[in-house]
Amino acid sequence: MENKDSHFGSMKLIPNPPDLNVWRERLFNVDEPIALTEEQFKTYFPHIDNVYSHRSTQKYKRKPFVSYYWDCRLKGRPPGTPKSDDPNKKKRKRTARQRDLCDVKIKIMEFFPGATPADSDLGSSIDVLSTGNPSTAAFFGGRPGQNQSFGILTPNQAFPPGHPGASGQKYYTIQRVNGNGGNGKTDGVEGGHRHTLEESDRVKKNSVHRHMLKLAKEKKETTYCATMTDQQQKQTQTKSYHKKATGQAQLTVRNRSKDDELKLFASCFCPFVQRVWIALEMKGISYQYIEVDPYKKPDSLLEVNPRGLVPALRHNNWGCYESNVLLEYLEDLDEGVPLLPPGDAKLRAHCRLWADHINRHVIPLFYRVLMEQDTQKQVTHAGELKDEIAKLVNASHVHGPFFLGPAMSYVDVQIAPWIIRLSRVLKPYRGWPEPEMGTRWANWVQAIEQNEHVMATTSSDDLYLDSYERYSENRPNTSQLANAINSGRGLP
Repeated sequence: MENKDSHFGSMKLIPNPPDLNVWRERLFNVDEPIALTEEQFKTYFPHIDNVYSHRSTQKYKRKPFVSYYWDCRLKGRPPGTPKSDDPNKKKRKRTARQRDLCDVKIKIMEFFPGATPADSDLGSSIDVLSTGNPSTAAFFGGRPGQNQSFGILTPNQAFPPGHPGASGQKYYTIQRVNGNGGNGKTDGVEGGHRHTLEESDRVKKNSVHRHMLKLAKEKKETTYCATMTDQQQKQTQTKSYHKKATGQAQLTVRNRSKDDELKLFASCFCPFVQRVWIALEMKGISYQYIEVDPYKKPDSLLEVNPRGLVPALRHNNWGCYESNVLLEYLEDLDEGVPLLPPGDAKLRAHCRLWADHINRHVIPLFYRVLMEQDTQKQVTHAGELKDEIAKLVNASHVHGPFFLGPAMSYVDVQIAPWIIRLSRVLKPYRGWPEPEMGTRWANWVQAIEQNEHVMATTSSDDLYLDSYERYSENRPNTSQLANAINSGRGLP
């Protein structure tokens, strides 16, 4: 597979080339300059191109190379094109990311066939990557520390053995230039990335990953459409949703699939379900997870909740629904870790008060921002949502990181599903910003994201992006919740 890249021509999209993890770590860190053959560069750089964002290209007259300068994507920069006011033009999915989270800059040099060591301006050691020995060192001439005297020419200077340019073919070099005068500037901060490779992968998938996801989606759609009637295809064009959990949530579903006296009727993308799901996992209560198709509700669910809404619980011959009521029910079972502080009536009331704040103010505003089609109103609602979140943060424990302090509890469970969806839904669809690093809110978000029970009930990002697309476009009859928000009512 090849991908026509605007900077380097046809890049190869090979899913699992040899020693992929070693290459990704080395190309991420770039602690020393690296030299690669054209084959190596075009095979492995697409696996790391999500880390960097192209900044500029510099071409030279009568020189056999081109220089490309890239910033770490977490450096952040304003969008290159203004938003369109054309109501008929499809809106872009913009992401507003906090600026200056990382200072790393790299320089990629593309040397054309016939380039010699004298053409290189690196003048320092180069780490030659190969699948056999990723840390083999080589130099553009002589040994380390042997510099050519000023004004003295060294004719027929040769590449050392094993250098990718020794064969006379095209090759590439990569070096980090922040803080060392790269591109004639000294405004950078020395050192490597201020974050992990995993964080870069979370922010954006690399070209190979995106391509494989696209192929998988096209294959799934082709296979599904081949078996659908015309009426089913028409319905699919207006309704997009997932019927199976993915990622870590999928593993939890498998582990909770056995028959049990306590049954959770759920939909994998539903945040109200995730509340109850997190509580069950936190408390360690045995249960059976039953995935419900929201458009084909089984009789077993309707027996518990005639409205057909999830979450719903069936405990032996008794059933109940509504996420807030179910959280209280699980608490009253007095099993596992308590969500509300035992024996402190005032603090328990405090928790219930701010859980009510989440349901009355935070959640409705989340959907108003997501479903609003007018750009200016989106901005207004986003500001209102930030204000309501700020009230919640001010009412929490001063150090946290959770609402009551170091341990996750009732209020955290109430808001956790929407914290997850701020970055996975509101961020790509409405440009919701990342929390400012080091703030109380940022620490709370990080604690929720890294909680084992939250992660165990969270699917992959694509599931949420697909499932909430219909909300972002405010399609008719999306859900009872969407209808309630559009009519100005509270949660159904």
